[in-house]
Amino acid sequence: MKKFSHIYVEKEVLQNPITQNILKKFPKSKIVLIDRYSEVFNRPNQNYLIQKERQNLILAKKRYDFIYQGSKLCEDFKNSNFYHTSIIFNCVYDCDYCYLQGMYPSGHLVIFVNIEDYFKEIDKLIQGQKVYLSISYETDLLALEYLMGFTKQWIEYAKGNKNLVMEIRTKSANFSSVESIDIPSNVIFAWTLLPQPVIDKYEKLTPSLSKRIESIKKAISKGLKVRISIEPVMYIEHFEDVYSNFVKKLFLEIPKESIRDVNIGAFRMVKEQAKKIEKLKEYSPVFCYDTVVKDGIFTYKEAEYFEGFVYREVIKYIEKEKVYVLDKLS
Repeated sequence: MKKFSHIYVEKEVLQNPITQNILKKFPKSKIVLIDRYSEVFNRPNQNYLIQKERQNLILAKKRYDFIYQGSKLCEDFKNSNFYHTSIIFNCVYDCDYCYLQGMYPSGHLVIFVNIEDYFKEIDKLIQGQKVYLSISYETDLLALEYLMGFTKQWIEYAKGNKNLVMEIRTKSANFSSVESIDIPSNVIFAWTLLPQPVIDKYEKLTPSLSKRIESIKKAISKGLKVRISIEPVMYIEHFEDVYSNFVKKLFLEIPKESIRDVNIGAFRMVKEQAKKIEKLKEYSPVFCYDTVVKDGIFTYKEAEYFEGFVYREVIKYIEKEKVYVLDKLS
């Protein structure tokens, strides 16, 4: 279990049951009461990298902006009503390519404990229309399930809402934390998978490819069809051999009949975020290869080739109708 030297708690949520359950898990942490999470999270002159290494926890109440339109940098899987929501800011992992480094002023973890208010806002959104909602773009909910049990609560919420299709994206090997509950067909588990050499190079603190595949097999054993997300496709030496072997391994271990679909997308982020990250991590391997800015998007110069290569490898094993390639880079 991750340790937090300090836990900052908004006074208004101190007696919230989720807050109390989290605090019980960390009896040695120093509790600091605050009025608003922004007092800590948005302070000027913070060092994201130092805070990430010594990550602390902030428990807060979300008061507005519960739901956002889906980003053009994310695959919408042909859903016209594409949204995402963020009940947690920041992540326990520390991937070199993560856009959160250039998005947030702080490396601390913020958990909004008023989950029922999120459900009320989504109730309004899905009235009279079908909605595709991702709930884990800006954190890894499944990796944090031990902290507050939000994944289970989201799944329970989805059961009674036929107008909602919900995606839970993860790099974790923690499916066992929800394995015992009934998971409805409108909940999609999507595992982000990359070759092990890429994980070693760019994805600090994440589980190995083998452990993620083990977790996928647990989901499949429950009868779920899983989404495989091969993104961001990152450059590495011997790129073609590495990714070809990786795709072969996936389809040897995961039966294609149990794969709902596959999405492929090269590394990319908003230009302003990339600039901030380059200042933070001047010598990061992310910036060691040829890059370009297209329409305000920072990406590899050879992004389309990288995506195309992986796509051609994937369709050797699964129907091309089930494969989505991010085509918003050209």
